[in-house]
Amino acid sequence: MAKINFGGVEENVVTRDEFPLEKAREVMKDETIAIIGYGVQGPGQALNLKDNGFNVIVGQRKPSKSYDKAMQDGWVPGKTLFSIEEALEKGTIIFYLLSDAAQIAMWPTVKKHLTEGKSLYFSHGFGITYKERTGIVPPENIDVMLVAPKGSGTSLRRLFVEGKGLNSSFAIHQDYTGNAREKVVALGIGVGSGYLFETTFKREVYSDLTGERGTLMGAIQGIFAAQYDLLRSKGHSPSEAFNETVEEATQSLYPLVAENGMDWMYANCSTTAQRGALDWWKKFRDATAPVFKELYESVAAGEEAQKSIDSNSQEDYRVKLEAELKEMRESEMWIAGAAVRKLRPENN
Repeated sequence: MAKINFGGVEENVVTRDEFPLEKAREVMKDETIAIIGYGVQGPGQALNLKDNGFNVIVGQRKPSKSYDKAMQDGWVPGKTLFSIEEALEKGTIIFYLLSDAAQIAMWPTVKKHLTEGKSLYFSHGFGITYKERTGIVPPENIDVMLVAPKGSGTSLRRLFVEGKGLNSSFAIHQDYTGNAREKVVALGIGVGSGYLFETTFKREVYSDLTGERGTLMGAIQGIFAAQYDLLRSKGHSPSEAFNETVEEATQSLYPLVAENGMDWMYANCSTTAQRGALDWWKKFRDATAPVFKELYESVAAGEEAQKSIDSNSQEDYRVKLEAELKEMRESEMWIAGAAVRKLRPENN
């Protein structure tokens, strides 16, 4: 593992240079990877592994939209595409990539196929960390590991096709065979990770749930909405309010942050923008810090997990979700956003 300095703190990371794809293939040469779940993470991880030369099969319920999508992606019924139980039987490494709620429901079926020496792979620490709520307790005679790409399965696949990678964390919950570490790193390289950094199942889910509710999705939508609504209330047009709130951020400035960091982005903006941003960022930090503290405490207490379990297990979950997304989609800000996107040069 390579030692990298992160803000004055040294961490061990695994890169493709020290653990090349050829080594990963050698570690996995006798394994059959069974992908259970073909929704958010499943397609990207499965296709990347297959393209990287690993032995991969998909287990999916039929009939379902996900089964149809798997066929469209090239998985062949009876050869590389099977029922969930068939895939569980054939697989030596089980990729458990169903949604958190679906993992709870499917667990009794999965558990009976986890025979001695097999490996159980997650991309989220939810089921294991909140085992008192999920009931997911693996048998002791298997390896249990995690690789969590820091992004959606769609992004993982897109970057892989572009010859890039998405950074991932990895963790080991049980090392029954003594080879779990080598296997999990090989799988992390196989799914297309840019580099791998070590964590635990608990730290992964705590940081992930905080991030999703925070700067990745919840907080950013809240901040966008607050600024957009303010500008509109002061007489600015929808186009102006959206461009100054969202479009300039996502299309111009955030890419600069991704390329070279926040300081570089500041240095490449006007002096007026620099001064204002430097004067105001700490006020926003201090204003939101109590909200983030409340959020993290809710995650650590298991409250966010229980809300997710209760909500996602309801029969009308999808109907309620679509209603909430429809409300957001049909808000003036995102109607303006749809119009702005159509006007981008690449769409004309």
